[in-house]
Amino acid sequence: MPTSRPDSAPPLPLYVCLAGPTASGKTAAALAIARAHPVEIISVDSALVYRSMDIGTAKPSATELAAVPHHLVNIRDPLQAYSAAEFVQDAHRLIHQITARGRLPLLVGGTMLYFKALFDGIDPMPPAQPALRAAIEAQAQLEGWPALHTELARVDPATAARLAPADGQRIQRALEVYRASGLPLSHFHARSGEPALSAVPLITLEPHDRAWLHARIAQRFDAMLAAGFLEEVRALRARGDLHAELPSMRCVGYRQAWEALDGLAGMDSLRERGIAATRQLAKRQITWLRSMAQRQVVDCQAEDAAQQVLRAVEQAMAQNAQA
Repeated sequence: MPTSRPDSAPPLPLYVCLAGPTASGKTAAALAIARAHPVEIISVDSALVYRSMDIGTAKPSATELAAVPHHLVNIRDPLQAYSAAEFVQDAHRLIHQITARGRLPLLVGGTMLYFKALFDGIDPMPPAQPALRAAIEAQAQLEGWPALHTELARVDPATAARLAPADGQRIQRALEVYRASGLPLSHFHARSGEPALSAVPLITLEPHDRAWLHARIAQRFDAMLAAGFLEEVRALRARGDLHAELPSMRCVGYRQAWEALDGLAGMDSLRERGIAATRQLAKRQITWLRSMAQRQVVDCQAEDAAQQVLRAVEQAMAQNAQA
């Protein structure tokens, strides 16, 4: 079942994708696959790329990282950005390299934009424009982010529809891209008229009861706090070169902790706000997943969910061997 890129580059060999919302059990399922077959994991997670951000990202433990080769984890300093276009380039390179070593590339994560960019292709976006960004920031200070969200809806309704009116970071980037290029951000996220790579095996872990996932999210956030999440954020702040508007510090959990430490929100409400933000993230992830027609859904609430994922991977490998 070889797959092909949406451009003229050489076809990609078989790779398997495992996606799901946060706290759905992706790491456990991936490690179950790794115990049964020679795989290397390519992380599809925009937060795991950052070094020194371990607790708040639920990064696999040192033992888990050592048990099977992981890629695209701890590859950026929190001061640096990492884009969907960079991910696609890195993923293509790694898929070929892992296959050449006789192993199966297993792409695991919850950053759905990265999956979509990999499946549909992505055009190079305009580079950051500091002057435009500053102008948008100043406009937001005067008018508020909801007003800029309304502006975005006029020029890029597809992007505006998936962003909350208060999501300043993403609204800012979308307007920056439009003002720099004259093209909506949605143009760069998916090339019009080019079908998704439906042959790519995409296995997803999804709950049939959203309350079950919410309980898992709360349990995990409590575990992060107990493990020293606030101390991790304090250490990042102590560097002196990071600030709240960086993509790394706007990751779910880190943003809420930073605001609490800045005194912009009460420390006593950190848990509630962190859990609420993570729930919203999970809701967006599930919405993205439902738009991917090729996905094979596994109920993450099932006791044997990891084994179901393993069987789905083995089925994809068997079909590829027969092709």
